[in-house]
Amino acid sequence: MTEPLITSPIGVLTVLCGVTAGSFWVADRTRWRLFKYFPPLVFIYALPVVFSNTGLLARQSPVYDWLGSTVLPLFLVIMLLKVDVGSTVRVMGRGVFVMLFGTVGVVFGAPLAYLVVRNHLPSDAWKAFGTLAGSWIGGTGNMAAIREALNTTGEGFGLAILGDNFAYLIWLPVLLGSKGFATAFNRFARVDEARIRAMESIPDSKDCGEYVKTRHFLYLLVLGFACTWAATAISKHLPEYGPVLTTSTWRILLITTLGLLLSLTPARRIPASHELAMALVYLFVANIGAQANVSGLTGSAAWFLLACYLWIAIHGAFCVLGARLLHVDVHSAAIASAANIGGAASASVVASHHNARLVPAAILMALLGYALGNYGALIAAWLCSWVSPAPGY
Repeated sequence: MTEPLITSPIGVLTVLCGVTAGSFWVADRTRWRLFKYFPPLVFIYALPVVFSNTGLLARQSPVYDWLGSTVLPLFLVIMLLKVDVGSTVRVMGRGVFVMLFGTVGVVFGAPLAYLVVRNHLPSDAWKAFGTLAGSWIGGTGNMAAIREALNTTGEGFGLAILGDNFAYLIWLPVLLGSKGFATAFNRFARVDEARIRAMESIPDSKDCGEYVKTRHFLYLLVLGFACTWAATAISKHLPEYGPVLTTSTWRILLITTLGLLLSLTPARRIPASHELAMALVYLFVANIGAQANVSGLTGSAAWFLLACYLWIAIHGAFCVLGARLLHVDVHSAAIASAANIGGAASASVVASHHNARLVPAAILMALLGYALGNYGALIAAWLCSWVSPAPGY
């Protein structure tokens, strides 16, 4: 086999950073309509895949191990600092529980969809379902964390990225178009006018307004590394219950829990934590792409996409059921689904289309999704492993 052109750690890291930064630069400078349907995340993953599978970039490098062991837990802690569960429940009321219905739909929809297509996918495809559940409950950071916890292959992560984007191409228009059925839906859900008026008074969720200074990045780094150190040390002494609850899984769960505990302290007011975390998330996605071998991906893609469409329909049915039982309006239900399936950015888009005053609520819901993502996705993965043709392998 021919030696890859770029093999040195610093060269590999330069390519990964260049792809990540370059994808956003092109999207910002060109404003191509293509990026409305395929966000920079797709290219951040796909370009390293192309580079490593054509011999330009090494598929094995110490950089990849370092990003997985150090950078992933670092961004996970930093990302969770902004979560404010108490405020979200206070201001959103029953809307939060519709989102939780949607989360349950993702968790239980995963094994149901997998059961339909499992004979047409590799035996370890349950890990790809668990990985995608991380994104559909929380966001990209959760998806990357679950990939690390389950040791999902590069091919499996590729399926998750594919399913995430192609399913949302269908689902986002559904959420946006639901505004046109507001009257009928609200009648179906028996929504009272008082709830709709109450939604207009929801406060925003932003940084404290302090200018970002050098010390803020140092604060974030020391918190992230300290939590990583503690979680790594503790996870080695906890019992394993395969195939899901391994030492790696314990490590991710501990890091998630420590990050949430820090969000209850003044650490949540440190500026720029979300921006730094997301920059590291995208770098990690490029890292995953560089390790993927796509030679066996083609035959599985169509079946995986079929499962994703069935899966997202189950999620939608749970959201509608939650709205019906809790008497929640269509605007809140659509935002709740977007906060699960698309994260903060997509939830904000859906909210601004339905009612711009609901954008802060959408951000709060998406942040709650970050908090739930790792826990819910691991449960989904566990359920999928139960129905796998070769459980745990």
